[in-house]
Amino acid sequence: MRRYLLVLVVLALIPATAQSQSSASFDGMWSDPPATAEDWFCAGWCTDSGLERLNALLDDPVNDTRPFDVLSVEADNFQRERYIRPRLAPETLKTYPIDNATDPGFLRCEPWGLARNVVARHQLEIRRRGNDRLEMRYGEWDARRTVYLDNRPRPANQPPTPMGHSTARYERDALVIETTGLRSDRTPFRTEHSSQLRMTERYTRSPDGKRLFLSVTMEDPVTLRGSVVLKKVWSWAPSSVITPYTGCVRPSEFSTGK
Repeated sequence: MRRYLLVLVVLALIPATAQSQSSASFDGMWSDPPATAEDWFCAGWCTDSGLERLNALLDDPVNDTRPFDVLSVEADNFQRERYIRPRLAPETLKTYPIDNATDPGFLRCEPWGLARNVVARHQLEIRRRGNDRLEMRYGEWDARRTVYLDNRPRPANQPPTPMGHSTARYERDALVIETTGLRSDRTPFRTEHSSQLRMTERYTRSPDGKRLFLSVTMEDPVTLRGSVVLKKVWSWAPSSVITPYTGCVRPSEFSTGK
């Protein structure tokens, strides 16, 4: 049964081509997926490599009595070592994986950039704003992002920013977003990326419209030797609400009781 459920997840994460959707069909609030074991594995980010490893572990009778949490950690370690590591540039490998304790978000409450926000384990709200743009709002840090639908170029004098410059197009059933102009920051897989990072996001929905799937390709000629493709899943959550992000506490404030 567990393998059958996982196969459904893998198939769902592959962009469909037969279903037709309108340009407004991605609007609304999306949150964490149903609490199944397989969805949990992809609630943050996962890879095809990790899913295949998890599938093999679940299918092996030897693992029938092992907790799923243990198997999922093993599959995650596998995808980091067998999929992520070979795609990192030599200089990036010298500091991989970066210690989370040095994260500026943890040390100084600095909001995450797009590379991490796009797969954060919190809500995503998508809203059409007029004819030429979408607004994407993230539960992590209450971050907001503008995505242009008119293919406007990035201004020549615009410096790199945490969210970059994003343009989108609809390809049959998919929303495709391309982003450049990102300020150097951290990735979800515990490396740093340069300002040359290019991200291509592809969003699709399940046939019943209740689930949102993301496949995001990251390319960076400075920090990566090959493109990295991450996947994520959300559930339709119209009653969910994103609240202002006010709960960040710096380690120094926590230790002094401020």
